[in-house]
Amino acid sequence: MKQVIPFLLFAVILSSSYVVYAQTETPPLRVGIVGLSHSHVHQILGRPDRGDIEIVGIVESDSNLAKRYSEQHGYSMDIVYNTMAEMISRANPEAVTAFGSIYDHLEVVETCAPLGIHVMVEKPMAVSLEHAKKMKALAEKHQIHLLTNYETSWYASNHKAREMVENNAIGELRKVVVHDGHRGPIEIGVNQEFLDWLTDPVKNGGGAITDFGCYGANLITWLNKGKKPDAVMAVTQTFKPDLYPQVDDEATIIVIYPEMQGIIQASWNWPVSRKDMEVYGKTGYIICDNSSDIRFRLDRSKKEHSETLAARPPPS
Repeated sequence: MKQVIPFLLFAVILSSSYVVYAQTETPPLRVGIVGLSHSHVHQILGRPDRGDIEIVGIVESDSNLAKRYSEQHGYSMDIVYNTMAEMISRANPEAVTAFGSIYDHLEVVETCAPLGIHVMVEKPMAVSLEHAKKMKALAEKHQIHLLTNYETSWYASNHKAREMVENNAIGELRKVVVHDGHRGPIEIGVNQEFLDWLTDPVKNGGGAITDFGCYGANLITWLNKGKKPDAVMAVTQTFKPDLYPQVDDEATIIVIYPEMQGIIQASWNWPVSRKDMEVYGKTGYIICDNSSDIRFRLDRSKKEHSETLAARPPPS
C-alpha cells in the first residue's frame, strides 16, 4: 500500500478546517474525486495547495455543475471525466474520494478496491448494512484503506472526553447524548444537486437520521471501544412535510449497552447548527460544546471547569 501516511493526513484535512501540518518530503498523493454534488467537496477543492495531495481527476456527469465549480475553484475542465473507469485509466489516482450520493459509495469501492486504490467516502459509510458489509469485505480482500469522513472524529474536545472516560475521571460510563444537525438543508441553502439525493429515501437511506444520526453512532461506538450495543431503537418524524415529504427531518436513536445508554438526536429542526456531545458517568460529567470548548465536573462537590483546547495535530 503506497502513500499510507499522506492519505491519513488527507482524511484529517477534509474532516477539520482547523488542522495545519508541516510539509512532508514524500511526493503528493494522487487523488481522484468521484462526484461533486455533496457540498463537503468544497473542503478539498478550496483548500490551499500544501504540496501533500494533487487532484488528478474528477468524475462528474453533470457538466454544468463541474463547470460551475471549475470557475469557483480554478481547476481545469480537462481533468473532468464522465466515468470512474475513464478517470482511473487516464489519471492513475492512488486514492479516491466519493462526494456523490450515499447509495453510490458501494460502486466506488467496487471499482477502486480491486485496483488497490484507497477510498474515502463522505459520512455515513453506506445506506444499508448490506452495502456496508460488501464495502468492508472488498476493502479487506484487496487491502485498501476505506475511510469515512466524520468531522467530529477529529475534535479535540471529543478526544479529551474519551481520554477522561478511559482514565475513570467521571466514574463508570452511564449515558452519552449526542446532538447533531441544523435548521434543515433547504433552510440553510444547500445546492440543488445535493438536495436532489439528500432528500431521497433510497439515494440517502433516510433524512436527518442518516445525515446526522451517523455522527452519534460513530462517537458512542468509539467511546465503547467498538463494542456493539445490545439493542437499538429509533423514533423518526417529519415536522415539515411540505419541505421533506419523503424522508424524516427529526430522529432520536437510543442505543442500549448493559450498563450505559446512548441517545443520538439528529435533526433538521435545530434553531442553530450544532455538533456537541454530553458524557455522563457515575461521579461526573463532560460536555463538549464544539470542537474545542469542553466543560466538566468530576465530583458533585466540585465546581464545573471549562477549557478551550488547541486543534489536534495530524497523525504521523
